[in-house]
Amino acid sequence: MTNTIETISLAEARAVIDICERKALDIKQPMNVAVVDAGGNLVAHIRMDNAWLGSINISINKAFTARCFDITTEALGKESQPGKQFYGIQNSNDGKIMIFGGGVPLLRNGKVVGALGVSGGTGEQDCAVAAAGKKFFEG
Repeated sequence: MTNTIETISLAEARAVIDICERKALDIKQPMNVAVVDAGGNLVAHIRMDNAWLGSINISINKAFTARCFDITTEALGKESQPGKQFYGIQNSNDGKIMIFGGGVPLLRNGKVVGALGVSGGTGEQDCAVAAAGKKFFEG
C-alpha cells in the first residue's frame, strides 16, 4: 500500500506568488513572498525589487509557521501573548516561528497542502497580500 501526500506543486506555487506580486504592486508595497509544501519545505520565493532584505527569512518563516501549526500567523500571534495558551511559542523551532500576520495555510479539499508567507509591509499589508494568494489558490 502506498501513502500519497498531497502537496502544492511548483507550478501552483508560482501562480500563487504571481497573484501576490500583483496585489503588492496594486498597493504599491514591495514584498517577499514564499510558498512551502505540505512538509514545510520551501517550494518558491520571490523578493520584489526594493523589498526589504530582512523580510526574506521572515516570509519563509511565516510560511513555515503557518504549515507547522496549520493556522494563520496572525491567529497564532493572538494566542501567543502573555497569559495565552501559546505564550513563548516564537522561541521554539530554532526561532523560526513567526507570530505576526502574513502567513496562511493553503488548503485543497479541506486539507492543508502547503502554506504562504508574505513580508515587507505593515501587518495589514502583509495579510492583504497573503489573503489574495490564499483566495486564488483555494478558489
